[in-house]
Amino acid sequence: MKHLLVFGLVLTTLAFMAPTKTISLFNGKNLKGWKIYGTEKWYVDNGELVCESGPDKQYGYLATEKFYKNFDLSLEFKQEANGNSGVFFRSTIEGTKVSGWQVEVAPKNHDTGGVYESYGRGWLVQIPDEKETILKPEEWNTMRIRVEGDHVQTFLNGQPMVDMHDEKIGAADGSIALQIHDGGGIKVRWKNLKIQPLK
Repeated sequence: MKHLLVFGLVLTTLAFMAPTKTISLFNGKNLKGWKIYGTEKWYVDNGELVCESGPDKQYGYLATEKFYKNFDLSLEFKQEANGNSGVFFRSTIEGTKVSGWQVEVAPKNHDTGGVYESYGRGWLVQIPDEKETILKPEEWNTMRIRVEGDHVQTFLNGQPMVDMHDEKIGAADGSIALQIHDGGGIKVRWKNLKIQPLK
């Protein structure tokens, strides 16, 4: 009986220690699990998710229907034409006005991997000039975003970009959202969007 009790305690401990399952946010076929905000274009092409400016040339967002507070997210992106976009986290959207934080995805020398607060404080962390060479324009890049409590870390092509703590971020919750910047002429491809929820 004693051995069974100890065995049960070990199993319970392992269950709490075991990492949560990694989830694919994009199925490569359609936009199931996502919601479009705005009139800009979001579609699937050759198993990839594409965002593209529409005739209105305004901001557009594609957000997960589910909220993810603590997570480790990885994805790949390829900038075609103007790559001014971004990945929002703990975000909520009304119309095309977003509340949340953006990990920048932009052309070279425009702080890809930095953290920006829309309709709020603006840039929280920009990227030093020496890290601008990490982005590979018009090629596939890998972005990793880890958010746990008030701690935010971003990585671009395996290189650390941001490591910060912020009380306001720590108190928030919301969805993952991809952005199309206003101005027109934007096209970005995305694939392998995978998230591991953290407890």
